[in-house]
Amino acid sequence: MADADTRNLSDAHTARTPLEGRKAIITGGTTGIGRAIGILLASYGVEIFTCGRTQAHLDDALERMNEVGKAGGIACDVSDPEQLDRFFAQADETLGDWDIAVVNAAVPAEGVTDMSEDEMRYAIATDFTAYLVSAHKAVAKLKDKGDIVLIGSYSTHKLGPGSTVYAGCKAGVHGFAEALRREVSEDGIKVSLVVPALTGSDFQYPDIPADEQREKINAEEMLRAEDIAVAVHFALTQPRRAVIQEMVVMQRQTDA
Repeated sequence: MADADTRNLSDAHTARTPLEGRKAIITGGTTGIGRAIGILLASYGVEIFTCGRTQAHLDDALERMNEVGKAGGIACDVSDPEQLDRFFAQADETLGDWDIAVVNAAVPAEGVTDMSEDEMRYAIATDFTAYLVSAHKAVAKLKDKGDIVLIGSYSTHKLGPGSTVYAGCKAGVHGFAEALRREVSEDGIKVSLVVPALTGSDFQYPDIPADEQREKINAEEMLRAEDIAVAVHFALTQPRRAVIQEMVVMQRQTDA
């Protein structure tokens, strides 16, 4: 009897879906978590098209993404329906048949009693409505293949009196993500929800300035944006039969 092939590791790891050659749109990909996701995916051969509200941030992110891969994008505000339409139209023109959508763009929001009505409407338009509309557009584009990754928030698990608007929007996104997975799974589209806890980024300004963020990250009391990018990479490289319905990424040192 021939010796067993000890180099055969088919029982040691599940099949991994390659990323090279795929194309992704990322909303809010110019700073923080979105930027980190774009850089990591680009480094694995995914062509990126992204957006952000500030041209300077867009230029900075695209410069780095193009150092490790290929990327383009536009400056726009996804809370505005016309600008969101323009982003998707430009993505189609630039990428053609893209097959990954990472819906990430968000703005900070506080408690209902701490915000004006206009501020609250803007936060809802960005943190909830734009998520649903982006997913709607992605489903229409993907048809019978591809991945949608929604970036949620741990605030839905740790509710606080000063974050009712933000937590409410993200709780809606969480429920939507699970329902959408059930709605489109038979069509061949995978829907994943990645849930970051406290993560260092521009999003935390001015409450947690840059130097304090560095201290917290070094003390393992805060995550790096790159930690969340790795979670998205994991979700996207699972075999087509497997869906990461929800992945919560926590900092090790936490009182949650």
